[in-house]
Amino acid sequence: MSKYIRQLIAQGENQYLDFKYEISDAKKLARTFSAFVNTGGGKLLIGVKDNGAITGIRTDEEAFMLESAAHIFCRPKVDYVLKNWLIDGKNILEVTVEESAFKPHLAPWKDNLWRAFVRVSDENFVANAIQVAVWKNRRKGKATLIKYNQVEEKLLKYLQINQEITMRDFCRLCKIRYPIAKKILINLVAIRVIHIHYTEKTITYRLIQ
Repeated sequence: MSKYIRQLIAQGENQYLDFKYEISDAKKLARTFSAFVNTGGGKLLIGVKDNGAITGIRTDEEAFMLESAAHIFCRPKVDYVLKNWLIDGKNILEVTVEESAFKPHLAPWKDNLWRAFVRVSDENFVANAIQVAVWKNRRKGKATLIKYNQVEEKLLKYLQINQEITMRDFCRLCKIRYPIAKKILINLVAIRVIHIHYTEKTITYRLIQ
């Protein structure tokens, strides 16, 4: 069965897979749980370095830290499946989480604030207000009604020519205030016409191809 774990490791960290050498901060781990359950689910391998080297878990406290991260430092709590693997005499924990139907799940962030996170490639980002509003509306079963007017038309034409747009540029382009722009983007993301693109420096909006 070690072949299964080795095949996972060979994939490298990605949208649905994260390696942890050790668990030293339950709050930080909670952010990864939040990102996974908010964005399609995923797996954590505990006892594996970022470069794929197998080190094994150091103490039995790792399982306790996992439970703290998922059940204490995630709101609502995150359910997971835990398996213990013995590879080359070293214990590795495989943690599997499924995408949640109760998004957004929050985790502690800076200044004791709680934020929702999303998983993009092999990184976790704080979800913006647009994404959080979409999740909350879907959870409530709230229908999305779109009135296609000149503003939406201008935005979509712009995105057909240009790859992306920021919230600020959208407001400037259509000469509208932030609350109006926010509502329009929430609706367009909800009906999957556009999607939110996260990077370390900016958040932009792009057409779904």
